[in-house]
Amino acid sequence: MMTAQELVGRCVDVAKNYRTLYVMGCFGAPMTAANKKRYTQNHEYNRAAARTKMINAATVDTFGFDCVNLIKGILWGWEGDPAANYGGARYNTGGVPDVSADGMIRLCKGVTDNFRDIVPGAAVWLPGHIGLYVGDGLAVECTPKWANGVQITAVGNLGKKAGYNTRTWKKWGLLPYVSYKEEESVTYEQWKEFMDRYRKELGEREVPVWAQNTGEWDAARVAGISDGKRPQDLVTRAECAAMVLRSKK
Repeated sequence: MMTAQELVGRCVDVAKNYRTLYVMGCFGAPMTAANKKRYTQNHEYNRAAARTKMINAATVDTFGFDCVNLIKGILWGWEGDPAANYGGARYNTGGVPDVSADGMIRLCKGVTDNFRDIVPGAAVWLPGHIGLYVGDGLAVECTPKWANGVQITAVGNLGKKAGYNTRTWKKWGLLPYVSYKEEESVTYEQWKEFMDRYRKELGEREVPVWAQNTGEWDAARVAGISDGKRPQDLVTRAECAAMVLRSKK
């Protein structure tokens, strides 16, 4: 299952680094001659003279998407391959069904109109249209409006953003095909601060008589034992790291 962070990264990458065009019913196909013919005939929206003209004018390195097919295409494995019929996406795979924008929001979990607690990777929706929240008050959406393709816009429910067009959405929800579990990570600076503090605390603890002249001095400090009994408790990874660091002094 794709993580929310991965989905956000891929949507932002498409918006920033690929040439795209809003094409109804398209989930990432490059605008080759064969695909232009297919998509100018597949849907009434694309058959309109203005849209047909835009599709036929697109360069071969342009990838077609519509709003919900941007999300589905990426979840189906789209990788921006101009030599692949659908840019590398494989239709209806990975347990992600071929549903409409309205159908996708109905499958989402925790759907609400309260945007206060929205998280990156959540679907943002209004009737007939869907996008992906990517954090910092921004969403990625594919729309014929503004840039006429995949683009980053401000989520009006959270306020306007300088330099971005703004759309106000109706609801948001968690996609059932995405993992929103946050992985705990610690920076080097956080780790160093913790270890410096821990070494200081260890150095201030009383050492029992039995350990004063042995190689188990640090084990005694970790356990905090002052009654002369040999410590029996297991040490944590942080405590073990502290002992290793002290042994190298």
